[in-house]
Amino acid sequence: MPPLRIRRYLLTGLLTFLPLWITIAVFTFVLGLLAGIGAPLVSALLSAVALVSPHTAQTLDNRWFTFVPALLITLLALYALGWLANRVIGKRLIDTFDRLLARIPLVQTIYGGTKKLMAVLQQKPSGVQRVVLIDFPRPGMKVAGFVTRVMLEEGSGREMAAVYIPTTPNPTGGYLVVVPVAELTPTDWTMDQAMAFIISGGAVAPDTLPASPAGRVAPL
Repeated sequence: MPPLRIRRYLLTGLLTFLPLWITIAVFTFVLGLLAGIGAPLVSALLSAVALVSPHTAQTLDNRWFTFVPALLITLLALYALGWLANRVIGKRLIDTFDRLLARIPLVQTIYGGTKKLMAVLQQKPSGVQRVVLIDFPRPGMKVAGFVTRVMLEEGSGREMAAVYIPTTPNPTGGYLVVVPVAELTPTDWTMDQAMAFIISGGAVAPDTLPASPAGRVAPL
């Protein structure tokens, strides 16, 4: 078989397998984080079993037995937390917990900031579209971002938007930029569509993109 055809088949196979590999890698990462939350409880249960039956504990002490119950425990805990948060008594407990954390300076900064970001992304914005395109890192290059807040600039009175720009393919990291609202390119994308666009590296995208505000053309 000619070397050129071999390389072509290998490349085709790689491109065919790559989406599945990325999906598995993302799910493995997320499920691993979730299982890590419940792992200490599973380890404690194994330690308790070891006191009664060391042989049974040794048999159960394997990677899969630790992973699966830990994942199930975490998912059940998240479900219970979501159920509780939708009840009046649950909301009161969470508010009390928030007030306790607010008294710890460093913890309050991280926890409070993250909670506000999640609340902002879950709510529909007023006046400004949530998903926008902006020039970044230079004029002429467009990236998708999420408007988290609109502020007024002192002196000029211009409306300035705080825009979070997620990275590809891991949207948990990114950049925060402040740009004039007039320079934002609004879109009709939903959060799900924007996340699919970012995670897929642009492979999952609409056929057309919205034009820049007022037909503005970036300088060369």
